[in-house]
Amino acid sequence: MINKLKKIAAKNRRAERSRFKLRQFGERPRLIFNKSNRYLSCQIVDDSKGVTLVAASTLEETFSGKSRKDKEAAKALGKAIGERAASKGVKVVMLDRSGMIYHGRIAAFADAAREAGLEF
Repeated sequence: MINKLKKIAAKNRRAERSRFKLRQFGERPRLIFNKSNRYLSCQIVDDSKGVTLVAASTLEETFSGKSRKDKEAAKALGKAIGERAASKGVKVVMLDRSGMIYHGRIAAFADAAREAGLEF
């Protein structure tokens, strides 16, 4: 139990450290990536106004496939959020990976979002 609490505390420290660094960039909206045990989700948030500009999730009916949480789902999610952001006029964002290491699903998501037109 103690080891689990240490892991959670370490993840929270990493997340706070990365969010603090992101706040230094100024007025760009944050692209937040979140993964659960079953689904992947992301949203673009404008912190100055406190409003969500665009959101996407593999929970939606448009995402069909074998799995809703693997790398292929992350690529589809990145493409979807890039297209939705372009339709709203958002081009430049900051990636908030919430303390998670940049590899695997997060890297696949980010690469697909960049290909869809987002800059970060």
